[in-house]
Formats: sequence, C-alpha cells, structure tokens
Amino acid sequence: MKILMVSAEVVPFAKTGGLADAVSALAGNLSEQGHDVKIVMPRYYKIDRKKLTPLPGAMGVPVGGGQEWTEVYSAPLPGFPKATVYFIDHEQCFGRDGVYGPTPSSDFPDNTYRFSLLAHGAFQVCNKLGWFPDIVHAHDWSAGLATVLLKHVCRWQEKFRHTASVYTIHNMGYQGVFGKDKFPDLGLDWGLYYGAGFERNGALNFLQAGISCADMVTTVSPTYAHEIQTPEGGFGLDGLLRVRSDVVRGIVNGVDKSVWNPATDSLIPARFGAGDMAGKAACKAALQKEFGLPVRPDVPLVGMVGRLVSQKGIAEVFAPSYGSVYSICSTMDVQFAVIGTGERWCEDEIRELQSKLPNFRAKIGYSERVSHLVEAGADFFLMPSQYEPCGLNQMYSELYGTLPIVRRTGGLADTVENYNEQTGEGTGFMFDSLTPGAIYDTVGWAVWAYYNRKEHIRAMQERAMAMDFSWKASCDGYVEVYKEALSRGCS
Repeated sequence: MKILMVSAEVVPFAKTGGLADAVSALAGNLSEQGHDVKIVMPRYYKIDRKKLTPLPGAMGVPVGGGQEWTEVYSAPLPGFPKATVYFIDHEQCFGRDGVYGPTPSSDFPDNTYRFSLLAHGAFQVCNKLGWFPDIVHAHDWSAGLATVLLKHVCRWQEKFRHTASVYTIHNMGYQGVFGKDKFPDLGLDWGLYYGAGFERNGALNFLQAGISCADMVTTVSPTYAHEIQTPEGGFGLDGLLRVRSDVVRGIVNGVDKSVWNPATDSLIPARFGAGDMAGKAACKAALQKEFGLPVRPDVPLVGMVGRLVSQKGIAEVFAPSYGSVYSICSTMDVQFAVIGTGERWCEDEIRELQSKLPNFRAKIGYSERVSHLVEAGADFFLMPSQYEPCGLNQMYSELYGTLPIVRRTGGLADTVENYNEQTGEGTGFMFDSLTPGAIYDTVGWAVWAYYNRKEHIRAMQERAMAMDFSWKASCDGYVEVYKEALSRGCS
C-alpha cells in the first residue's frame, strides 16, 4: 500500500513525547514490509536545511483566506532508508523553537493556522510528487484536520477518490481546543464548523473533528480503546467514540529492539540475557553507585523513569501521606532510584525526601544513559499511572528482566501479566485503585516475593524477557485496519 503519515513530530527530527517515537517506528517498519511510506511534518527551526534535500519549486498551500508559499525538503527516515520524510518549510509558522508552544505547558497563539498549513500542505505534497496514497494516516490532534480535508474536500478530486483515512489517538488528554474565532484559519466553509464535527461547547476541537471524519480510528492499546469510550477516560468525547465504536481499534505500540535490548545495549555497563543474568547484577551495582545508594546485591531496588506529572500518579507516590514512598522506604528494606522532571512541587518534594531517606535517591532531569541504567539495574519498575494509553517503560522493563509494578489501566493492562503466588506465573505486579495505600501494598507484595519467592522472581524475569513486543505485530494490526478503512471509505 501507499501510506501517507501526517504528524507534528517524528524522531529524530522533533520530539515532545512518545508520539514521535511511534510514528517513526511504525512508518519505518511498514516500509521494511514493502509498503510505500511517506511522512509529512513541519521543518522546525532546529532541523538543519543543509542536511535535507530541497524539492525544486515553491509550493502553494491554501490556508486561511488565501495561500501561503512554502518550500519542501526531504530526507530518508534514519534507520529506514525506504521511508521518506517531507518537511514543509515556512518560517512564519514553523521557524521557531518548540513544536506546540514556547514551553511544554503553553501553546503558540497561531497553532490553528500552523497545523492547518501542515494538513493542507500534506495533500499539496502529494500533488507536487504526483503520488497519491491509499491511506492518509493522521496522528493526534495536530493532524486531525487531515481526515476532515480528505472526507470533505480532497475525496471529491479523482486522484484522492480511492484514498481512505486512519486517525490514531495517542493521548485523549490533548485535544487541540481553540476559540471559535480561529475557525477561518482552517480555510474551510463555515458549514463544516458543525458539519465536520469541530464544534464543542462553543469552541473548536481538532481531535473531535478528526474522530468524526476518519474512516477508522485507532489508539495505542486495546484496553485504552475501551477506556476512551467511558466517561472516566473519554475526556468528554466518550459519547462520540461510543457512536463510532464500530471503527475504533486498539493496537499496542512496539519496542525498538535495536535500542532496547539488554544483550546489545551500549549504554549499560554489562550486557545480559535470560540465560545469563550476571550482567544484570553488574548493572544493579552500577546503578546503586550512580545514585549514591549502598551497593547491596541482596536488597530489592525499585526504579522510576519518566515525567513527573499528574497523569503518572505522582501525587499518590510522592505527596506526604500514609502509603507514599516515604512510608515504603521507612518501613521496608528496599531502595528507590528515580529520574525525571516535571511539576515543581514534585521536584521539591523529591529533594526533601532525599534529605530524609538514606535508601531513596533521585536525579531531577533526563539522561538517556541513566534511563537505560535504571531499566537494566533495577529489580522492579514502578509505574502507577492515572491512565496510560500504551506506555513503553513497562515493556522496556520486562525486556530487561525488571518486573513492573503497575496500575491496571490502558496499555499497562495489555502488556503486563499479574503475578500468581500459587503458580509463579506473571511478568509483574498490578493494582487497581490509584491510592497511596494500594501502591504501598503492591510494592510490599513485590518486596515480599523478592525475599520469599526467589524462584518465582527468576521465572517471572525469564518470562518477561521473552515477551514479543516487536513492531511486526503492531504493523500487521495496522495493515488490517488500513484494509478495513479502504473497504469503508472507498465503498
């Protein structure tokens, strides 16, 4: 198939979160399976033009009430030479630092115009290349307009008549909501404000319109596909998703084994595998030294890596209360190693905890090397998310024989098998209620098994390290969705 992906971010060119990794890996692996895959994204300020190949001639893009002239550049997707990335170059819209805003918690005021230029520009790139896709695959709110344009504008043209759309929701919490007065930026007839599903509570909602107009809707795990159709997980759009439930599918993201593989990982001090765990013991000692913890091979070490934001359950872990990490470290013979950055109160609380607890150490910030070391050297990995569309760290942990302690939600529920005390089966430890008490009890359960069921822990590590989180299974799932989209959209 010919597949056009539209995304605001793609690794390694621009990244704010897991979206960039998923788009790059999915596109690349589909291209390796023989599909003709192209990606369209903005050329941000930090993407060096000198490393890209210009396409001859300027490209006009209809946007707002007129037309913008842009340049287009291309480059092979690193690691996947059969896939090509096309960059829309427009200094006014994209020649700035930041993807969505100057800081992670703020938006640029012209985002409606910027991402309208991206969506319209994606179809203009097809025209410029004389290449017309079977599938337009749009990712998250910033590309939601692409499904609208295909359904209400481009499909009236013969060259796009047999093109279908797939829309992937990577996180329902980000919807692209703007004032109604921004609608003219989209270059659409006002009738589509209601007709294409943009209107919500008197405002403009990109995600809602993308869902409304797509031939198929996917999200990044089967459980999350169910959760977003509930009031608790739908962020106000659960009713629309229930109406469209016949086209909603959940497909778990894969893991890049060229990066996350304990047998080949160049960022850890010793390599290891299920048959020889000596390297993991060496990594644990290195991790303890890195964080200034006593080097003890006999104590269970719990790791955490990630953003310190409310979605990740940080209040229940770090805020002073019974059952929080203070209680865990005060009452259990255990060690904690945390690396992350995020909400200021949490960073301050973590610094305070370090001054009180000799068995708790943290690094505020992010380091790829230290993140790999935590995954490789820890015995357990704590991930108590409020919601988790897919999650990757729990899969990294399993592949490194580090047993996840997770809340039963989203992709965590789909990729971790709960421990069975009777049989020793499982790949991690799960709980349901997001409370400090539940976290305390589940960490205590894992620590108990570490000290009292060593043969179970070893068997769980071997089972976890043998899990198949390859992108091949994910790609096969998307190909089936593409086929269904074509049967629905072009019938």
